[in-house]
Amino acid sequence: MFFNSLAFAIFLPIVFFLYWFVFNKNKSTQNALLIVASYYFYSCWDWRFLFLLVFSTFLDYYTGIQIEKGKSEKSRKFWFWLSIIVNLGFLGIFKYYNFFAASFAEMFTSFGFKVSPVLLNVILPVGISFYTFHGLSYVIDIYYKRIKAEYNFVDYSLFVSYFPLLVAGPIERATHLLPQVKLKREFDLEKAKEGICQIVWGLVKKVVIADTCAVYANAIFDHYTSMNTFSLILGAIYFAFQIYGDFSGYSDIALGVSKLFGIDLLRNFNYPYFSRDIAEFWRRWHISLSSWFRDYLYIPLGGSKGGLWMKIRNTFIIFIVSGFWHGANWTYIVWGFINAVYFLPLLLSNSNRNNIDSVVLKWDLESLKTIFSILFTFLLTCIAWVFFRARTISDAFLYLRRIVTDWNFSLQYLDNERYNYEIIVMVGIFVLVEWFNRTKVEPISGKNSLLKIALAIMAIIAFGTYSDYKEFIYFQF
Repeated sequence: MFFNSLAFAIFLPIVFFLYWFVFNKNKSTQNALLIVASYYFYSCWDWRFLFLLVFSTFLDYYTGIQIEKGKSEKSRKFWFWLSIIVNLGFLGIFKYYNFFAASFAEMFTSFGFKVSPVLLNVILPVGISFYTFHGLSYVIDIYYKRIKAEYNFVDYSLFVSYFPLLVAGPIERATHLLPQVKLKREFDLEKAKEGICQIVWGLVKKVVIADTCAVYANAIFDHYTSMNTFSLILGAIYFAFQIYGDFSGYSDIALGVSKLFGIDLLRNFNYPYFSRDIAEFWRRWHISLSSWFRDYLYIPLGGSKGGLWMKIRNTFIIFIVSGFWHGANWTYIVWGFINAVYFLPLLLSNSNRNNIDSVVLKWDLESLKTIFSILFTFLLTCIAWVFFRARTISDAFLYLRRIVTDWNFSLQYLDNERYNYEIIVMVGIFVLVEWFNRTKVEPISGKNSLLKIALAIMAIIAFGTYSDYKEFIYFQF
């Protein structure tokens, strides 16, 4: 079930009505309803993989309690590593087994050995990377005594399976979500209004921006060998807005839906394309994943407290692992490596924390420098996105090579496709709307919100009939 589907448009009001008007006696009945709704939401994708979600929930619930009760360090470590190994084992089998098997086979073949690997014919369970990381952070926090184990199974189950974040995040922490799950919620009209605005803006990002840009990005990337420099640049920009609108749109809808139920989720995007350097970009893009790797991988590895080589090593590890988290393909690993290379000069010059304030422009030379920094960061990001989007590393290099060698800036693709000029104008308007509202969570709340919502819904309906591209990109991760 997709957020941008008719089924979800029917599902959400039903759950909302039951939650506030039928199961509103206490938080336990509300939590039980949300668990049932979450399992139904997940089963609409493929009910056969519900067992993975249920098993992961039982595993981390039980091992968390055993870690807390452990009378010796040996016992605590046993349950801790059991949870880690089993969780990562399931993730590895479903997501990475075929990748490693095929990669090793190719390596041996290059040395003259004929190898026929046994590959698994399985579908990647949607959301497995997200709910696995929910459970891992919970168990790790208990082991290091940052939190207490949760003994209420219903409350813990909701923390893992809560449907707004179940299949594509944000990646929540037990320290943030569990306390809210354990409290009785009262309906807050203002929060509900904020939620509706955030849902509508998320749908604008997904339907109007992402799905429309996807039509043109796919056409250009699929036929890049016949495209000129201008068309290829356009394709990279289209994909940049496709993936931003798609993923941040999903996150906005998830946060907005959750506000309807009186629960706040972690903010996952903060206008990342207005970043002045790559470090700032990663503080604004997929915030829940970046902070997860920082807290559970980078800092345990030593963070930036060690010597220079340790800082460099740890930086490359988290970026490469982040790329690998996105998918079992060398293109994602190279994408992570490229971002580590981008980050390295900032690390070496100790300037990776320079841009932590909001962007402010004035009529002076400093503002011109800021604008240049934003555009340059966006350029670097688009180059990296080419590797993320390409089918193979070779395709990515050939795509970039054609940009710098073809040097033909005629309006080739613009003249061949309908509405291409209109799409460029639409993306430009979208950027301006976000720019002038960059200090807000989303642009359409506040004054004249009803008019903004009406205009947004009109745009959603108009563009929703144009594109057949409906699925969210991050469902595959």
